Amino acid sequence: MTKPIYVLNGPNLNRLGKREPKIYGTTTLAEVEAMCRKAAGSHPVVFRQSNAEFEIIGWIHEAIDDGAGIIINPAGLTFTSIPILDALKMFPGPIIELHISNIHRREEIYHHSLVSKIATTIIAGAGARGYPLAVTAMLGLLADAGERIPA
Repeated sequence: MTKPIYVLNGPNLNRLGKREPKIYGTTTLAEVEAMCRKAAGSHPVVFRQSNAEFEIIGWIHEAIDDGAGIIINPAGLTFTSIPILDALKMFPGPIIELHISNIHRREEIYHHSLVSKIATTIIAGAGARGYPLAVTAMLGLLADAGERIPA
């Protein structure tokens, strides 16, 4: 049985399409999910979003037991959540940190990611298109690690 790729989204990402469209674009989270599933092909994807830190940590724990890889856009928790960092440290597979905007071109408060310290790779500034890019990259990382990728 093929383990799924977990795509986890943090606070306020449920407002994509409406939230600061000059920064985040007009693509909705439902459209992002569809792009991820299309990019994954037959590989299973668990796609989730929460505004609650504890729930994201619970999903990371679930991925530790059941997942092949994690793609995570922790949103504002990127810069503040040591509990998310600690949970991700336990994950044995590849982790892709994802941001819709280029956090390094934004205000100084967005420049110091805690998640970057343990991420396998980082994708930032590609807009919503970064999500299917991350899924494709994850499939490559999993194949390189010898994971069984469905045809």
